Amino acid sequence: MMLDVSCRKDYTGAIKIMEVQCNMKLAFFDTKPYDKPGFDEHIAGTDIEIKYFETRLGEDTVQLAKGFDGVCVFVNDTVNEKVVNELYDLGVRVIALRCAGFNNVDTKACFGKLHVFRVPAYSPYAVAEHAMALLLTVNRHTNKAYIRTRDFNFSLSGLTGFDLHGKTVGVIGTGKIGRIFAEICKGFGMRVLAYDKFPNPESDLDYVELPELLRQADVISLHCPLTDETRHMIDADAIAQMKPGVVLVNTSRGGLVDTEALIEGLKSHKVGAACLDVYEEEGDLFYEDCSEEIVADDTLVRLISMPNVIVTSHQAFLTKEALSNIAATTVDNLLKFERGEPSPDTEVCYHCERKETCRKARDQKCF
Repeated sequence: MMLDVSCRKDYTGAIKIMEVQCNMKLAFFDTKPYDKPGFDEHIAGTDIEIKYFETRLGEDTVQLAKGFDGVCVFVNDTVNEKVVNELYDLGVRVIALRCAGFNNVDTKACFGKLHVFRVPAYSPYAVAEHAMALLLTVNRHTNKAYIRTRDFNFSLSGLTGFDLHGKTVGVIGTGKIGRIFAEICKGFGMRVLAYDKFPNPESDLDYVELPELLRQADVISLHCPLTDETRHMIDADAIAQMKPGVVLVNTSRGGLVDTEALIEGLKSHKVGAACLDVYEEEGDLFYEDCSEEIVADDTLVRLISMPNVIVTSHQAFLTKEALSNIAATTVDNLLKFERGEPSPDTEVCYHCERKETCRKARDQKCF
């Protein structure tokens, strides 16, 4: 922290500290225009000072963090071991993620050096509602109908969908977003099956094993984090177990799906449609305007060219409410860190393997 210390001498000549004010300087990476209003509002009246950088944090840009106490990063910033070590050497002590996922951060490298905080719940409704919007769009072809009618083409050819009512949806991952999506599906009269490695004991969801979900579901929606265990959980073997014509929805993390296997499933019509707000190689493309460029990612180009695939650029979170909540939680995380208070609900687990003496489990700072 940057400390401003006001001092005076007492009658003995000893120096006494009268006031200590901590000023946190934060380097904010991968800034977009919609980020600033919420953060500027929530740091007003605090001692946090933000410098916004449009560039992403990575090995080539980490030196921009020199002179800052913390960095604020998003999903496509790179915080690997090398970046972590350089940040630490530069005097950075905290990483504030303005998102829920943290698969882009080497948390093991951070342990003992950099505290890492995230926003576990900014607006689960935003993501769940976007997942349903994608499903409705790909099923009822409203995107195509919109384009047609603007050209005064009122033909209905090729716009046939199916009733969601009575269909079975498989929800993989039953955190807040997954549970809200399940409730939305119930509102449409859908039968909901759920899979989670750690089922919620307080939920009334019908939990089944993953193979059973894959076999029965007409629609499968992914709402789980990306880990070594879940990477490519939807691969060729998983797709082979699915019902013909299944609709796959992914608003979680791109790496959950083996994209090449998905393309083969689409080509064979095993997968009837795909709704993707995320893509495993999105890092250099999503959030950027590439309309005047030739996109070199042939896999993504093939996906977007398919008439039964909808791709949005990781925008499921993007609502006014979510942006405000992200800013509020991030600033609160930083203020608590500044005051030395533990934040067990928002600080990530560093997998330090000290299970029996876990400080986080006892609502204490990890280090």
